[in-house]
Amino acid sequence: MKQSTKSQPFFMINPKSYLTGKNVYELAIAADRYAGEVDFDVYFTAQYVDLKLLADQTKNLIITAQHMDGIDLGRGMGFVTGDALHEAGVRAVMLNHAEHPLTFSELVASIEKAKTLGITTVVCADSVKEAKAMAMISPDIILCEPTELIGTGQTSDTHYIEQTNEEIRAISSDILVMQAAGITSPEDVYQTIKKGADGTGCTSGIVLADDPSLMVRDMLQAVTDATEINRK
Repeated sequence: MKQSTKSQPFFMINPKSYLTGKNVYELAIAADRYAGEVDFDVYFTAQYVDLKLLADQTKNLIITAQHMDGIDLGRGMGFVTGDALHEAGVRAVMLNHAEHPLTFSELVASIEKAKTLGITTVVCADSVKEAKAMAMISPDIILCEPTELIGTGQTSDTHYIEQTNEEIRAISSDILVMQAAGITSPEDVYQTIKKGADGTGCTSGIVLADDPSLMVRDMLQAVTDATEINRK
C-alpha cells in the first residue's frame, strides 16, 4: 500500500459502483503498474468489500474509500469506521459526494477522525460558496464538481475552475484543489491540469472505455504532459 504525499499533481481513478470483484481487481493491478511509472500520487477508490484485497495486492496506488463515518469503535450498526478502513490498508477517503452527501456536522466529524488516523480526506463541493465553506474545515483536498455536470461529459468552465481555485487557496494554501466534473478523455485531463487544478480524476470515461486500463495509462500521461507545460 502507498501513503498519500498530499502533493500536486495527482489523479483519482473512481470506479464508484460500476466495478467489483474480479473486474475492479484487474483494473487496479493494471493501474498500479502504470502508477509506478509516474512521479505523482494516483488514488483508486473501490467498494468497501474490495478495499483490503486491493491494498494488499498493490503498492503504487493510494487505496481510497468512497465514504467514512466519523465515529469511534463501539456502537454504530451499519456505519463504516475509519479504524476499520485504516486497518484494511485504506489511506484516503472521499467525503460528501453528491451521491453520498453528509450534514456539515457529520462531515466535520469524519474529517477530524480521518486526521487522527493519517487518512487523507477528499471532500466534495458543488458551488463556489460550498467550496469556501469546505475550506474552513481544512480537508486535505477539495473536489470542486458542480453536481449537474457529473457523468455528463461536460467539464467545468474556465471561470468556475479559476474562481474555486482562487477562493480555496485564499483561505488555505495547504488545501489541494481537484477539478473533475465531466472528465471523459485524456484531453479533458490535460486541459484541466493546464488550467491550474492540482489534480483531477475520472469514472465513466475509464470504466466504460473499450480498454479501461489503457485509458488509465493515457490519462496519467496527460497529467504528466500538462504538468510539464505548466512548469515551463
